[in-house]
Amino acid sequence: MQLANPHNLEERPASRLRITAIKALQLRNHGQSLVKVETDAGLFGLGEAGAPGPLVRAHIQDYFATRLVGQDPLNIEYLFHSMTHGVSQWQARYVHMPTVSGIDIALWDLAGKVLNRSISELLTGRFRNEIPLYVNVTSHPDNWLDADSCAEWAQHQTSHPYGFRTYKMGFDHLLATGPRQGEHQGGRPATMLTPAELRLIRMGYENCRSALGWNYDLIVHCHNEWDLPSAVGIAEAVAPAKPLWVEDALPVMYSEAWKAYKLASPVRVMTGEKLELVSEFLPFLTNGAVDVLHPDLCYAGGISGCRKVADLAELFYVPVVTHCVGSLVQLLATAHFGASTRNFVMSENRIPSGDLYEAMNEESIVVNDGKLKVPDGPGLGITLVPDVIRANLAPGEPYWD
Repeated sequence: MQLANPHNLEERPASRLRITAIKALQLRNHGQSLVKVETDAGLFGLGEAGAPGPLVRAHIQDYFATRLVGQDPLNIEYLFHSMTHGVSQWQARYVHMPTVSGIDIALWDLAGKVLNRSISELLTGRFRNEIPLYVNVTSHPDNWLDADSCAEWAQHQTSHPYGFRTYKMGFDHLLATGPRQGEHQGGRPATMLTPAELRLIRMGYENCRSALGWNYDLIVHCHNEWDLPSAVGIAEAVAPAKPLWVEDALPVMYSEAWKAYKLASPVRVMTGEKLELVSEFLPFLTNGAVDVLHPDLCYAGGISGCRKVADLAELFYVPVVTHCVGSLVQLLATAHFGASTRNFVMSENRIPSGDLYEAMNEESIVVNDGKLKVPDGPGLGITLVPDVIRANLAPGEPYWD
């Protein structure tokens, strides 16, 4: 990967670089946005923000551009603090963490390009050169309660050429076959499950486990919707299937219910994809309320914010798994984060769903036996294909406006 348009960079000290513009665009079928930080040397960094294009551009225009344009882009920690905490109380309402996250990732990409090193080499050096991936499955058994249907589903999942070995599954489809006949709606806070529904959940996950065998792992996917007795009931129901953990069983923010849940659960407790900055993760750790944390780089503060979360988690001997439902930019930012984080375990990915993971990048991604090779090129190691980006903009989106 060559440095793009360096404009005699070798003749101008890196400390003299200045940010000239911050831009964003949204791709079709994505709820997130690509972010671009441009400089007066012609170099730019790419990031991804966990919000749609119009919203991210509005926050850039109304708040972040005035704070960052003209600044040294290599002063990343200062800029992160300026975006997140260097504000008065009345200004705090303008701090939009998904936008902060996208800008932060772009700054790290830019730093790697300036210094001709990958992000993971800049951060700490690497603990690993590839990261394990788990799949957020988009298909489920047609009939969770039928062994043949589960076997067909398992065969489909395990035949993917990338060799994924861990599958995250929600049970909304399963509940739709139960007493409520499709009335269940995920995402509503503090919803109650009945004994009959918990029995369905137990049977469904036991059948999926039997179909997959024990050389593959399962994750139970919730959406922060259950009350405490239901959350405990879910953990007890799926325990025979031995999932790695139950994700997001209780409403998002910390409460004493999380601690009670962890004490009662026979399965690991995991949460974090909707939390922002290290301060929102802190009470889960200090109160011993989780076994695994699950930050999202495009939401929790980018690479800088998630590094702080991981460092804190390590003090409590808590491993880190990353949430990742964005584009290739987020996936490779996550790869560098995972490579440079000692207590990192694995990352979510949606490569099987398509969404331009191969087409948008000049470099190939390499996944073998469910593990993604961390790119060695400068920054993220991404060279976007402009024609592909232009052809796949979300309706009404500008190209790097």
